[in-house]
Amino acid sequence: MRYALGIEYDGTDFLGWQRLGDGPSVQAALETALSYVADHPVAVTCAGRTDSGVHGRGQVVHFDSDADRTPRAWLMGSNARLPDSVATLWAQPVSDEFHARFAARARRYRYRLLNRRVRPALDARYVAWERRPLDADAMHRAAQALVGEHDFSAFRAIQCQAKHARRHLQRIAVTRIDDEVVVEVQANAFLHHMVRNIVGSLMLIGRGEQPEDWMATLLAGRDRTVAGPTAPSAGLLFLGPLYPAQWQLPAEVTL
Repeated sequence: MRYALGIEYDGTDFLGWQRLGDGPSVQAALETALSYVADHPVAVTCAGRTDSGVHGRGQVVHFDSDADRTPRAWLMGSNARLPDSVATLWAQPVSDEFHARFAARARRYRYRLLNRRVRPALDARYVAWERRPLDADAMHRAAQALVGEHDFSAFRAIQCQAKHARRHLQRIAVTRIDDEVVVEVQANAFLHHMVRNIVGSLMLIGRGEQPEDWMATLLAGRDRTVAGPTAPSAGLLFLGPLYPAQWQLPAEVTL
């Protein structure tokens, strides 16, 4: 039988989502917990891999098991075996056709920038810090040039393994909430470091070092070497994927 799970995690102490041979990963922690509950090895497939230090609020995975367990047993049993920085939020059986990655129609991220003179203390694990003033309105206007289906090579990491750089960015918004500048973005899929590279470029516009139309110029130029730096991982949160209603998943991951 196939099951889907919702997962949240603090990525600070992990080397990313993907299971690695030389360090802690969220995937390995989850598979270890589920394997204990199932009493056999369990392998999970996620909706979207996250990098080292990146957090997840609504990650979705699927796995297969013939173990006779209720959804509550998967939920409570996995949480009992997971580290404090990872939690299973929900568990439910799904049809064998469901695939956490390929069934998703959109993915959402949020990036938080603490924009004040003093570094963070309480939220240091969950925000990036920029001491220089940022014009969030200018950043928002500039970001709208990215909406639509484009080649995002200018915001693609060199080590990205995707077959092509075309993605459909469905929406992006930059807002200021007191001392925080928040970037929220939704697309059908993302390239490696795509969100952090977009944020790094928007910060140069927010500081007044580049004009608002620079984002459109970068997008058209498709040259990563002239775009802004990669923003720190701590500020990035994977809000989760979105699926068609046919899969009958919880409302927070349903279109």
